Amino acid sequence: MKKILFVSSEVHPLIKTGGLADVAGSLPIALAELGQEVRIIIPKYQALKLEEEITYLCTLRINNRDVNILETRLPDSDVIVWLVDCPEYFDIPGNPYSDEFGNAWANSAARFCLFCRVAVEVSQNRAHLDWKADIVHCNDWQSGLVPALLTLEPQRPSTVFTIHNMAYQGLFSKTAYFDLNLPGQLWNPGALEFHSLLSFIKGGIACADHITTVSPNYALEIQTAEYGYGLEGLLHNRHHELNGIINGIDTDIWNPETDPRIAQNYAIDSLPKKAGNKLALQKHCSLPEEPTIPLIGLISRLVDQKGIDLVIDCLGDLVSYPVQFVLLGSGEKGFEHRLKNLSYLYPDKISVSIGYNEDLAHLIEAGSDMFLMPSRFEPCGLNQLYSQRYGTLPIVRRTGGLADTVVDAMPDTIADKTATGFMFVEPSVGAMLETIKRAILLYANKRIWQQLQKNAMRKDFSWQKSAQQYLDLYNTL
Repeated sequence: MKKILFVSSEVHPLIKTGGLADVAGSLPIALAELGQEVRIIIPKYQALKLEEEITYLCTLRINNRDVNILETRLPDSDVIVWLVDCPEYFDIPGNPYSDEFGNAWANSAARFCLFCRVAVEVSQNRAHLDWKADIVHCNDWQSGLVPALLTLEPQRPSTVFTIHNMAYQGLFSKTAYFDLNLPGQLWNPGALEFHSLLSFIKGGIACADHITTVSPNYALEIQTAEYGYGLEGLLHNRHHELNGIINGIDTDIWNPETDPRIAQNYAIDSLPKKAGNKLALQKHCSLPEEPTIPLIGLISRLVDQKGIDLVIDCLGDLVSYPVQFVLLGSGEKGFEHRLKNLSYLYPDKISVSIGYNEDLAHLIEAGSDMFLMPSRFEPCGLNQLYSQRYGTLPIVRRTGGLADTVVDAMPDTIADKTATGFMFVEPSVGAMLETIKRAILLYANKRIWQQLQKNAMRKDFSWQKSAQQYLDLYNTL
């Protein structure tokens, strides 16, 4: 049994801004179910949704500040969560990265530096919690200082650093480095210095014993200039200690057999019942209730990374085909307005809901025939996994985790029953439109389509599978 300290800036359902929270809320539970002793450590933000009882454990003196360590549990589990309580830094309105008005915190470096220092003290049992970590598993730039600081410890745990998205790096000025009173020996290109800046993420990449990303393909992509953001050389240099492990999904929440948020439950052997969800979705979106017309769903942040501009540029052509399109998301105001305008122009073809609605998200996954994800880059992606579980075939761009989890429907993959969706390579309107047309043509062949749905629904995207891969990795360190 390993003692694992899981260091994350967000954990679902306590606080969430993105996919990192889903991983941090699921992987520790799956590891605990494999018999490991896991502790999660996270800042005690004002916005935390705390349901379980909280107890005070101790007070640490860090950089002339008193910091309390509190204990609670992850809801519906036995996993212990340690909260880093520093009111001056964390007990203020806003989310982990920005204030209540959406502005990035001016003192982000100080906040997460303090968090990292506390994680180091806890891992070394210097918080006197009678618990010393064997493995410290850090996630994204907010915890990047932990592996770097631990290299200075004579007796230290092994460290794993997981990159969820290379686009966010935690870059700060050289003065910030010295203001934070960080050890002088870490100010070098082999640790925290990046072109005379302090780079939190570089600390994790350069100093951790092992680096993981959230898909095998993304592990290769970040070693290239296009996706490496200046750190591709370092990542390539460490490619022997770098691998990708696909994120799992919560198969209890995302399960068409038991999902309480959808209109009609169904399974692989009762696929015709899926049609009830399509009618419910068409009704909800005020679209013509036509069972035979292919319906394409999309749930996304409306930003460039997700290829939303391609979708907007494609919709004008797409409406000339027998197809309906349902979108749920929010993001850049320009994209929101353009999508809304298209839904007003083609009300019997396009439905656009701005915002986020968990019930509608589940209904879109269950009620759509196809699910569109034309991302420019996608470290892992979750919606293509949900879609396959619901027999909704994904149409994706061949990048990152999308390339690792969807098998393109080609004559050979259809014949050997491995095909689970559709894929295009070029991030262009033409390539995407051709692939959508290919999907619409295949949709007309009900026998083949149902086989593809069953192929997709049989795939195992559970956290148990991913957790076992992480455990195998821990055991090699």
